[in-house]
Amino acid sequence: MCGTLYGYSLTAQHMTHITMSGRELDRVTVLTNLKSKTINGTEAALQMHLSTRQVRRLKVRFNAMGAPGLIHRLRGKPSNRKLPKAESDAILKLLRKEYAGFGPTLAAEKLLERDKITVSDETLRTLMIGNNLWKARSRKKNNEHREWRPRKDHYGAMQQYDGCYHRWFENRADECCLLLAVDDATGKITRAWFDHHEGVLPTFGFWKSYLLEKGKPGAIYLDKFSTYKINHKAAQDNKDMITQFQRACFDLGIELITAHSPEGKGRVERMFETLQDRLVKELRLENISDIATANAFLQEKYISAFNEKFAVVPAQQADLHCGLTDIDAKGMGSIFSIHSTRVVMNDFTVQFKNQYFQLAQQQPVTVLRKDNILIEEHLDGSIKLKLREKELRYTVLPKRPDKEFKLRIPALVTSRTIYRPPANHPWRRQILTNKINLQTAR
Repeated sequence: MCGTLYGYSLTAQHMTHITMSGRELDRVTVLTNLKSKTINGTEAALQMHLSTRQVRRLKVRFNAMGAPGLIHRLRGKPSNRKLPKAESDAILKLLRKEYAGFGPTLAAEKLLERDKITVSDETLRTLMIGNNLWKARSRKKNNEHREWRPRKDHYGAMQQYDGCYHRWFENRADECCLLLAVDDATGKITRAWFDHHEGVLPTFGFWKSYLLEKGKPGAIYLDKFSTYKINHKAAQDNKDMITQFQRACFDLGIELITAHSPEGKGRVERMFETLQDRLVKELRLENISDIATANAFLQEKYISAFNEKFAVVPAQQADLHCGLTDIDAKGMGSIFSIHSTRVVMNDFTVQFKNQYFQLAQQQPVTVLRKDNILIEEHLDGSIKLKLREKELRYTVLPKRPDKEFKLRIPALVTSRTIYRPPANHPWRRQILTNKINLQTAR
């Protein structure tokens, strides 16, 4: 019977077809030459990159068994480190019941954390692939060359920020948005917060809490979403066309950097991909299905544990967050409010969002008709009217004022004054004339 060994023919009685690697085939040639004394042991050791002692051992096995003696003796046999069937069955039962949809890495962590079962993620990956619980991912074939931008050297130098709409609670609740800031130097989650949308007020609330807790970062790297940047072509030439968020960051001295592609702020984008796998399953295990409870879970437990596992050490240890000045701290409510302007009408009322505000007659600053009033909508829902950085007094009218109503005063002033007519006023002259006539009559 003839057996073919990948190009090496071997004829022997009762020989079966065997599989050998290229290195083993090379060793057959060298050991055949050694056996025929064409070369000596030292030359064979140099050709096979082995010690002379190992060559002697292989020569003994080759002489006794032939080419099959060079094959590793564990080939085709179960591994000595293979999980016992009872243990693998128990793990598979947990994977199907408790950790459905989990990836091998996260499943291995949870088996250790919750079930006290120690198994490597690669062993678990093989087990899951063999039982159709995980599909091996194929490598992407992309000929486009990309280079990673080097990380910033210091913690707090730049924060990558974005929002992600996703079914974070799976089918237990509606879709919501996760607002996320990731430090560029360390990869830490510096703040994460669930909200209903990525609008101006949620963004203001997010960054107001961030600044009060950590201070001002050097820069914020974000995309061109309408909350953060006006994308109309007219805004390229008119620098006054800025969003509420741009105005707030300008007042605080924080630089805004807008990315031209998702890959530009790849750290926060990649973080969302990780959280859509890990965080969703953590919320499932904790049976969390509402935004308030999820936010408490993020702040109290999840963020610190995640950073401890995945954060990297920055190149420099200094923290570049700047503390808030007294002016910043006092004006935080005003900075993180929606600013609008309205004109004072002839009856000293201001109209805003179908409401009419009647300005009081006495104000901390002089108010004239046609003055432009700054209106601030604060995060708590309150509305403040300001002129030249002074807060104006007002009352909300229950209905639109009548058109015939007109105030005869020229302006609203800082204090009420008592009018005293001059000495040459007509009615003063009449009183003086009456006194003279009275004295003459006497």
